[in-house]
Amino acid sequence: MTPDARILIVEDDDDLALTLQRSLTRRGFDVARVASADALRQHLAIEIPTHAVVDLKLSGESGLVCVDLLHDHDPDMRIVVLTGFASIATAVEAIKLGACNYLTKPSNTDDILAAFARVAGDAEVQPTHRPTSIKTLEWETIHQMLVATDFNISETARRLGMHRRTLARKLEKRQVQ
Repeated sequence: MTPDARILIVEDDDDLALTLQRSLTRRGFDVARVASADALRQHLAIEIPTHAVVDLKLSGESGLVCVDLLHDHDPDMRIVVLTGFASIATAVEAIKLGACNYLTKPSNTDDILAAFARVAGDAEVQPTHRPTSIKTLEWETIHQMLVATDFNISETARRLGMHRRTLARKLEKRQVQ
C-alpha cells in the first residue's frame, strides 16, 4: 500500500476512530473519517477514497450498507470490515458486497494494513474439526436476523418466534458490534 492512499474510516466510536486516524496519519496516509452512512454519502460526493475501514455496527444503518455504497462508487476500492462480534453470516455478506477482508476487534493498525495488502486467498488454511456449538449457531442466527431487521430488536424477536425480553437478555450477555 502506497503512502498516497486515501483511507476513509467509517466508525461511530469517536475514540477508536481518532486513534486509528492518528496511527494511519503518522504512517503517512491521508485519512478521513465519518460516523454514519449518511455522513459517508456526503463524503463520497466530495472525495472517493482508495481504501476504507468500516465498522459493522453503526448507529443507524449497518456497516454493510456502507460497504455496498463504497463498492458501488469504486469497485476497485479496498474495504476492510471491522467488528466486535464476527459471524459467518456477516462475513459472507461483507465479502459479497465488496469487502476484501473482515477483521474482529480489537485489531491494530498493522492488522488493518495487512488486511488491505492481502489480495489472494490462502488455500492452505485448514478447516477446524470442531463442530459448531448450538450456542454459536443460535447466536449467528440471532445476529443474522438482527442485520436483516436493521437491528430492530422487537422485529427480530418476532421473526425468531421468541419473546422480546428473552432476546434482550441474550443480547445483554453477548454484545452485538
